[in-house]
Amino acid sequence: MITDGYPNGSINLSGGSSDGPSGSGGQPEPEKPFATVDDLERRWHALTGDEREKAEALLADASDLIRSTCPNWEKASELTRERVCCAIVKRAMLAGDDTAGVSQHSQTAGPYAETWSYTNPMGDLYLTQSEKESLGGDGAAWAYDMSSGRTSP
Repeated sequence: MITDGYPNGSINLSGGSSDGPSGSGGQPEPEKPFATVDDLERRWHALTGDEREKAEALLADASDLIRSTCPNWEKASELTRERVCCAIVKRAMLAGDDTAGVSQHSQTAGPYAETWSYTNPMGDLYLTQSEKESLGGDGAAWAYDMSSGRTSP
């Protein structure tokens, strides 16, 4: 028998409380986002209809990113998870559609020059180091001694 190396059953990598299929056709229930569009608007600005739609999808994606990246996310307060989720989405939405793929922009007219570098030109969802630490990461360096098997902070 040839296998692809994966176990037969599904494995919950998100750290969430989903223990298996629910009553909805064998699919697990989608996890609720940590923040709502209203939460994002309170922290940023009123969104248009299209922006609200995009924000709703990005809030779900950002929540999934938190669950899959930060193993101790459940230890963070609800407010911290909400704050970080909104910050991730705001960064992604600030990129806009007209900057796709741009990492630097220069413009010159006579003696005047203007240069821009976009911090997130592709609108990627990512966590900063301080956000990871807020979500349960300790941020401390550690080492593993291969001869003794001990770790040190």
